[in-house]
Amino acid sequence: MMQSLKEFAPWVQNRVTSFMDEYVSSLDDDAKSLKEAMRYGLLLGGKRARPLLVYATGMSLGQKPEILDYAAAAVECIHAYSLIHDDMPEMDNDKLRRGKATVHVKFGQTTSLLAGDALQTLGFQFISDPKSGFAKENIGSLIHVLAESSGYLGMCGGQAIDLESEHQCIGLEELKLLHSKKTGALIRCAVKLGAIASGADEKTLKHLDDYAKAVGLGFQVWDDVLDVIGNTEIMGKTQGSDENLDKSTYPKLLGLKNAEDFAKSCADTAIAALNEIPYDTNILAQFATFAVSRDH
Repeated sequence: MMQSLKEFAPWVQNRVTSFMDEYVSSLDDDAKSLKEAMRYGLLLGGKRARPLLVYATGMSLGQKPEILDYAAAAVECIHAYSLIHDDMPEMDNDKLRRGKATVHVKFGQTTSLLAGDALQTLGFQFISDPKSGFAKENIGSLIHVLAESSGYLGMCGGQAIDLESEHQCIGLEELKLLHSKKTGALIRCAVKLGAIASGADEKTLKHLDDYAKAVGLGFQVWDDVLDVIGNTEIMGKTQGSDENLDKSTYPKLLGLKNAEDFAKSCADTAIAALNEIPYDTNILAQFATFAVSRDH
């Protein structure tokens, strides 16, 4: 496996994007506008951070990329659907995503809603595809992890808490809980999918999950930092959107400098967890550092 995140990240972006594009493009055109909205929302760009974690985890454990493709695409579909719905007027009402018009701006709210729904189910189509090559004894676990991480106990639950927290001050522990679900759940999911698809033992799974929890928290803390110091053009989304919604954020609760330091301590915790397992996890360690130093 490549030893540099700088090389690995574009390899992942090209691989998973091509894989998803080919899959979606092969669908019939019976509902063509829906298909176009799905494809637009899924292939809009982005870091492909969750697929990267699937590949980096699985390949560090010796799994083949062609098997990991299906898990990487599955978690990215869930992430893409969540962004489509998150951007809609009923939620954050964002007009920009990755520097381009959001799906509801381009295709309308009704089609946008359906595109999110269809991408959610497409994620489960990927993870259960008979052509994936997953070991049969692992398929149930893979589906369960994706479902639990996506639903009430994970991302959707976190999003609901986030909406309920607008225009009111919540404490640090409540904020951590919110983001452990809203952002952290899918990051943990990506690492778990890569590990389970590669036959990881329970001890390895535990250390990798400790890594993922710390990375997920650091990732979200840094997102909050970027909402204060980031550049709209570079980030591809509107700077200050959290402040406009009067959300509790880590910089608001801790102060900007303390929030930055906290994010970096999360990366240190993640790397320490990786040091407990006897595999080449260099890419995962580099990602932990990247998550709390990126500009978008």
